[in-house]
Amino acid sequence: MNLIRQAAALFVAAALLLAGTAMAHHGSNISYDLSKSYEQKATITQFGYINPHPIVLFDVTNKKGQVEHWHSEIVTNPSRMIRSGWGKIRSEAALKPGTVVTLTLSPAKAGGFSALITKITNDKGEEIITGN
Repeated sequence: MNLIRQAAALFVAAALLLAGTAMAHHGSNISYDLSKSYEQKATITQFGYINPHPIVLFDVTNKKGQVEHWHSEIVTNPSRMIRSGWGKIRSEAALKPGTVVTLTLSPAKAGGFSALITKITNDKGEEIITGN
């Protein structure tokens, strides 16, 4: 009976450790200012359909006419994208380099050219990514 209790305690300890590790990643509120969401026209330079969140590199022309090179991650993950009809092939085709899109962004709290993408809309008005 003592062996069963030890095994159960070990299982519970392992589950708690793994849960903490899994929750540690999901810190969008820590890295990004979700209260300051805004829309931005951008040109895709690279798209990576990767876990845990796809990445998008894009260019923005600022008010001075200078090109800014941004790096971002998409709020959702590939599993949710697949369930909403945006598998890897379709997403890569829709977000190929040179594609002009409108992004809804939450800026990085650390500043710089980094943001969390919460929505992507193509030039036809089709939402490619929306919400979480």
